[in-house]
Amino acid sequence: MNKRLVRNAVSLALAAMLAGCAGDAALEPAQQSGSSPPLPQARNFLVPPMQVPEGVGWKQGQAPTVAAGLKIEKIAAGLMHPRQLYVLPNHDVLVVESNGPGTEPVTTPKQWIAGKIKGRSGKGGKGGNRITLLRRKPGAGGQWEQHVFLEKLNSPFGVQLIGDWLYVANTDGIVRYPYAAGATRISAPGVPFADLPDTLNHHWTKALLASPDGSKLYVGVGSNSNIGENGLEVEYRRATVLEVDVATGGSRVYASGIRNPTGLQWEPQTGKLWAIANERDEIGADLVPDYLTSVQDGGFYGWPYSYYGQHVDTRVMQQRPDLVARAITPDYALGSHVAALGLLFSPANALPLQYQGGAFVSEHGSWDRSPLSGYRVIHVAFRNGKPVGVPQAVVTGFYSPDQSQLYGAPVGLAQDEQGALLVADDVGDAVWRVTASTPVVETQPAVEASASG
Repeated sequence: MNKRLVRNAVSLALAAMLAGCAGDAALEPAQQSGSSPPLPQARNFLVPPMQVPEGVGWKQGQAPTVAAGLKIEKIAAGLMHPRQLYVLPNHDVLVVESNGPGTEPVTTPKQWIAGKIKGRSGKGGKGGNRITLLRRKPGAGGQWEQHVFLEKLNSPFGVQLIGDWLYVANTDGIVRYPYAAGATRISAPGVPFADLPDTLNHHWTKALLASPDGSKLYVGVGSNSNIGENGLEVEYRRATVLEVDVATGGSRVYASGIRNPTGLQWEPQTGKLWAIANERDEIGADLVPDYLTSVQDGGFYGWPYSYYGQHVDTRVMQQRPDLVARAITPDYALGSHVAALGLLFSPANALPLQYQGGAFVSEHGSWDRSPLSGYRVIHVAFRNGKPVGVPQAVVTGFYSPDQSQLYGAPVGLAQDEQGALLVADDVGDAVWRVTASTPVVETQPAVEASASG
């Protein structure tokens, strides 16, 4: 970056800080949850106001806060940016340790400023490019073994087991590995299976979910920009959910216009595909709500031309009223800039009654909103296959009361064989386990999940 660009960056940073007070949010995330969230008028900023707490990690004995009736314990520590969790049939837990490949070019002062500010949070920590296996020690009072299971990956995110093959979604493609039940390490080389969009990598994560019969894989592919400012040619097959045929490796666009689908799951009552998505930035602290939605085959969800259905984004250079006219409104808003990254449907678990059924969502947290939003795990109740009510906080306490320090940030979610909720924490480099403070039931069935995001 040349000196002139640096000077411009500093000037813009000062402008951003001065704009901070005027850019404060007027709505609480809960006020923007549900099927019809209030959407204030869009605003334009030279550089959006930014607020990011400094990543400091957890002190000895410190832990997130859980809702009444719950308890939390750390089952793994010293990891390298744990992002995803996946429970194998033998109840071993896979932890995907990863971060972005750093291949997106920095071409504007705004990108440079945002990168520096977000880097302070610990969210930019180096990923392990590996998968660690956690196994509960028999009769060891809740202790878990840690094994390096798979190495030399390329910014992995989603993982799924189909038969004797473990499929790993690297940022540039799906690779499969032979898997033997009970193994604590895979040393065999991976077999390339399917290419995935891999230019720029503005959004690098590739969420992964197998169909119930194992014949298809669904991949969440984020956009290569905020609103298409890098040109639509680099958005080919981006902002989509792809469907990949397991027999051939061929793929098609299943749904489009979803800016960053970071989590995919099957809703257990209806069997429909659902996703969480991160929406666009830079038009205000209260725009645009991230969301949880069913995903229709052939459906278009607005990006980049419109948001939350047919609300036109006037910043987009090439308008497409024909696409806006058929943009689908998401089912359920989660609040603006919460950065939903993990999704887990849980018909039954080891938590109290109010958490049976519905969906758990992890919110990685805002960077361009004041006060902060997200940085928590919530539960969204479902009735007749649809989300209802207001999200209930399950795990909080990831930042200091004055919002200046960040201890951790929740990402992937899964459920172990005893029905406990598992939470990956990529700033605290840990995995947490949440259960009822007093037993609700003796045992609960495990729910296999690739909690993407």
